Amino acid sequence: MSQTPIRRLAAREPEFLSTLDALLAFEAEADGRIDAAVTEILQAVRTTGDAAVVEYTRRFDGLDVQSMVALELPRSELLLALDSLRPEQREALTIAADRVRVYHERQKGESWEFTEADGTRLGQKVTPLDRVGLYVPGGRASYPSSVLMNAIPAKVAGVGELIMVVPTPRGEKNPLVLAAAAITGVDRVFTIGGAQAVAALAYGTQTIPQVDKIVGPGNAYVAEAKRRVFGTVGIDMVAGPSEVLIISDGSGHADWVAMDLFAQAEHDELAQSILLCTDAGFIDAVHDAIDRLLPTMPRRDTIARSLANRGALIHVDSLEQACALANRIAPEHLELALEDAEDWIAHIRHAGAIFVGHWAVEALGDYCAGPNHVLPTMRSARFSSPLGTYDFQKRTSIVHISQAGAQHLGKVASILAHGEGLQAHARSAEMRLKV
Repeated sequence: MSQTPIRRLAAREPEFLSTLDALLAFEAEADGRIDAAVTEILQAVRTTGDAAVVEYTRRFDGLDVQSMVALELPRSELLLALDSLRPEQREALTIAADRVRVYHERQKGESWEFTEADGTRLGQKVTPLDRVGLYVPGGRASYPSSVLMNAIPAKVAGVGELIMVVPTPRGEKNPLVLAAAAITGVDRVFTIGGAQAVAALAYGTQTIPQVDKIVGPGNAYVAEAKRRVFGTVGIDMVAGPSEVLIISDGSGHADWVAMDLFAQAEHDELAQSILLCTDAGFIDAVHDAIDRLLPTMPRRDTIARSLANRGALIHVDSLEQACALANRIAPEHLELALEDAEDWIAHIRHAGAIFVGHWAVEALGDYCAGPNHVLPTMRSARFSSPLGTYDFQKRTSIVHISQAGAQHLGKVASILAHGEGLQAHARSAEMRLKV
C-alpha cells in the first residue's frame, strides 16, 4: 500500500468539482510584517536614493560597503565568471541562450501601415522600451536560466539598456548567473536585492537610473514591492507557486510521470502537481513510483509536503473530460503524456505552455527548449501569456487623416460626440468639414 500522502480523486464523484476548485484555490496570505517592511523600504529609497540602498544592503545582505560604487560589477568580472566555467557548463549555457534567442526572434513585432481609398493612412509603430530592470534571485536560490529567459527577449526586442540586480548575501556570487549576464549582453549589474532593489529600479537613485519595466522572480518582499510600484513602472507579473498538470492515457512510464510531478513539487511546498489519467491501474503504478523514488530525492521533504498540500492523482473517464478539466485548471505547465498527443492539442484553450508527447518533459522547457519559462500561474493562463519579446515592445497608433477622409469621419464623430454630450469633441470634428 502506498505511503506518500497525496490525494486520490475520481472525476465521477459527486463533489469532485468543488473539491478540485478548493485544491486549486491559492491566496497569498497577507503578511503585515512584509507589508510594513516594504512600505518603509520603498519610501526610504524614494527619498534618499543611494544611501538607503547601501544601508539596506549592509543590513540584509551582510555586505560591508560604503557606497554604490562597490555594488556595481564591471563587465570584466562578468567575463571572468564566463571564462571560469567548466567547458560543459559554458557549452550548456551557450546552447540554451542560442535556442532561447532563435525562438524569441520570431516573436518580434514590426511596424505596419495601410492606406484607404481616400488617402487616409492608418498604422502601428512598434518601439522597444528604453530601459528595463531585471531582478535575479541570489545566494542559495541562484537561477542563470532566469537571466536567459528575461534578458534575451529584452535584447531581441531592442531594449536600449538592461540593468540587472542580483543580491549577493555575505558576498556569495554565483558564477553561472554572472556568466549568463555576460552571454546575454546585460548592460549593468548591481549586487543588490530585495524590495530596495525594486525601489531603486522603479524610482531611480543617484547611481541607478529609473527603468520603464521590471521583470524577474523574487521572494515575498520582492513580489510585494513589484506590486506596489506597478503604475510607476511596468512589471511582468506577480507570479504564484509553480504548477504542472499531466494528462495521461496510461501509455507512458510511471517513473517518468512521478519524476515530472516531483520536478514541480521540489520548488516549494506550495507548488502544485496534478495527474489526470484515464487508467486507474496506471495511477496505482505512478503512486507506487512516488513511494519508491521519493526517498532518493535530495529535496524529498519539500516534495512530500507539496504533494500532500496541493497535489492530486485524479482518475478521469475520458481524455475529453481530462481536456475540459485542464481548461478549467488553466495550468502553468501542461504535459500531454499521451500516445497520440498531437491529436489533443486543439482541445486545450488555457495553458501557459503545452508539452506534447512522452519525450517533451517540462524540465527541458525550464532551461533550453527555447520558449520562455516565465509563464502565467494561478489560472491566469485564461487571459495572459508567457513572457516574450512583445513584452519589451510597445505599440503606438499612427493616424494620418486625409482631407477627404475628414469629411466622412468628421460627420460620424460629430454624431457620436453629440450623443455622448461632448460638444467640444463634436465641434472639433465639425470644424474640419468643407474647409
